[in-house]
Amino acid sequence: MARQSCREAEVTVNGRHSGRPTLEEVAARAGVGRGTVSRVINGSPRVSDRAKAAVEVAIAELGYVPNRAARALAGNRTDAIALVIPEPETRLFAEPYFSDIIRGVGAELADTDMQLLLTLIRTPKERSRFAQYLSAHRVDGVLLVSVHEDDPLPDLLEQLDMPAVLNGRRSDLESVSYVDSDNVGGARSAVGYLLGRGRRAVATITGPVDMYVARCRLDGYRQAMGAAGLGDDASLVARGDFTEEGGRRAMRELLARRPDVDAVFAASDVMASGALQVLREAGRRVPDDVALVGFDDSVIARHMDPALTSVRQPIEEMGRTMARVLLEEIAERNSVRRHVVLATELVRRDSA
Repeated sequence: MARQSCREAEVTVNGRHSGRPTLEEVAARAGVGRGTVSRVINGSPRVSDRAKAAVEVAIAELGYVPNRAARALAGNRTDAIALVIPEPETRLFAEPYFSDIIRGVGAELADTDMQLLLTLIRTPKERSRFAQYLSAHRVDGVLLVSVHEDDPLPDLLEQLDMPAVLNGRRSDLESVSYVDSDNVGGARSAVGYLLGRGRRAVATITGPVDMYVARCRLDGYRQAMGAAGLGDDASLVARGDFTEEGGRRAMRELLARRPDVDAVFAASDVMASGALQVLREAGRRVPDDVALVGFDDSVIARHMDPALTSVRQPIEEMGRTMARVLLEEIAERNSVRRHVVLATELVRRDSA
């Protein structure tokens, strides 16, 4: 009797394939394309519920187990994503914004095989070292938080053809995928609310002007003031840096310049907290003498006394959306860039 070949010997145990099931066999059993199976396995959300269910049934019936080592080797995959925050650790741990972003990203990646690598970049040396790390393709994609205008990382990511999603953007011409919130609209609604309450000397504490998010919130302030016929008064604008100390410093400048100020829109809750401290030191009551509004609606806003009126942006959902968009880019590797802007809303509390 002739010996069976190795291929023939793999087939027939009670009519089932006794070798390792392939991706193609799963696709055939599910009645979908190979790409759809790959997207389901990689956790991409761009699959219909019906197709996902069919693939999951086929995987169970065939006993298919993804060969992660082979997949990584064939696709130059590492099953790792870098979450990059180019800020000092003092900001990372002091500002709830960053922890909410991390929480959202982690929740979205929880049911995938992806490892999340948190990377802080505080110095030019650390930026250079991370650039070398990226050039070696040791991660499958990058999430970049706190984007400054002159940050070279987004351009490097494009040069390396590395899937990437920004939290925010560098300008309105951003070429990299991003997830942002409606900063102009949120600021405009906050200042409009203060004006609607009869305040007229409405000041603002901005974020750092090398960040598009800060410029957008300043634009929203100016739009609301202009719509009320109050024009653009530079004496009512003080530059901050999204830190508590920046808020204190800016509030002192405003009181020195404009002792008649009767309302302040701070471009972050953290800066609003610093401004409140200075107002108290100066004997100004909030909201009786000076109304105060922040931006983020973080835990800081709810725990201030008085509780802070603030513009809510869905920070945790921004983190989730960033992770979803990045998973899609990793799975599909096409040239389409996603630009997502999430809505904001004003949450009214006692400070205004």
